[in-house]
Amino acid sequence: MERDKNFKMNVETITSRKNKYILRLRRLAAEAAFRREEREYVCDGMKLLKEAVEKGAEIRSVLWKEAPESVEGLSCSRQYSAPAELFDYASPMKNSPGPVFTVAMEGGKEGRLGNAIALETLQDPGNVGTVLRTAKALGIGAVILTGDCADIYSPKAVRSSMGAVFCQRVMYASRRELGELAAREGLKLYAAVLSDRAEDIRRLDLKKAIVCVGSEGRGLSRELIELCAGEVIIPMKPGSESLNAAVAAAIIMWEMSR
Repeated sequence: MERDKNFKMNVETITSRKNKYILRLRRLAAEAAFRREEREYVCDGMKLLKEAVEKGAEIRSVLWKEAPESVEGLSCSRQYSAPAELFDYASPMKNSPGPVFTVAMEGGKEGRLGNAIALETLQDPGNVGTVLRTAKALGIGAVILTGDCADIYSPKAVRSSMGAVFCQRVMYASRRELGELAAREGLKLYAAVLSDRAEDIRRLDLKKAIVCVGSEGRGLSRELIELCAGEVIIPMKPGSESLNAAVAAAIIMWEMSR
């Protein structure tokens, strides 16, 4: 009981929409440029908070809905509470039970790559977050973003990643840099495309490879396809529509991990 009492005494109560912290939370949730400038992003929910603590993420602040709760291992001096209406105003998620918290962006992880999935101009943050989650589950070395991809630190991408954002290696590269990276790491670069030249993904050894996946609407750019050493295809029944990009990436990563 004494521990809970001391915990609550360190939490500041906020009551105004004009409070600087509330305004900053909303801006971090809405603006990718501001997130990059501050090297900080917004997360929502107790499950994600516990994941962040478990993975050793640097938690910079926490906003509780009405009453704070004790979370084992949480070390954060900037903790606040707000009444439900104000909390809902600050939260990027509708009808969230809370809490909302901010996390420091980590520097890129180092080390050699065994394999990777590359996403080109995948603009749906939910899909990007799902790819991160799947990559973590299947032990993929890195998720590489190229072109105009959605921000992995947007609230929707963070939620969709289900905690993978705290530990999955993510890299950024131009198309040219992606080709150079593959050569430097001794990995074969493949393009996932619908073409007559593409090989059935089940017949290839993808253990030491980077496979590129494009958006559902446009697919991969011609520039990136031409950089690749080969083309791959996921076999489907005749007359089937193209797969959702995150689903296609998941199938490819499963084959890479086998």
